[in-house]
Amino acid sequence: MAKFVTIGYGDQDGYDRTDAAVRDRAHAHDARLRAAGAVLGIAGTPVQVTNHDGAGTTVERGPFMSSSLPVAGFEIIEAETIEEAVRLVAQTPCAVARGVVEVWPLREPA
Repeated sequence: MAKFVTIGYGDQDGYDRTDAAVRDRAHAHDARLRAAGAVLGIAGTPVQVTNHDGAGTTVERGPFMSSSLPVAGFEIIEAETIEEAVRLVAQTPCAVARGVVEVWPLREPA
C-alpha cells in the first residue's frame, strides 16, 4: 500500500459559509480515516530550516509556501493508487468547506 501526504488549505470564512451538515459529514469522514490508521494534524506555525554546506543552522519563522488560502492541516494516508487517495480526501473538511487539498505521493528514500 502506498503512502500519501495531503495538505489541506482553507480559512475560517469558507468553513463558516459551508452548511453545518456538510461540515459534520466531513468531520465524521476524518474520524473514519483516523480509525483506519490515517495520521491527521492541524497546522501550527511553521519554521524553515537551512544548514547550507553544513556551516550552521538557520531557522526562520512563518509560512513560506504561496497560496491564496492558509495551510489548515495535514494527513498521512495509505491507498493503493493516487486515484484512491483522491477519493479518500475528497470528503474531508478542507475539500468540502471551500478549501483545497493537495495529495503528494510519499516515496521511500533510495
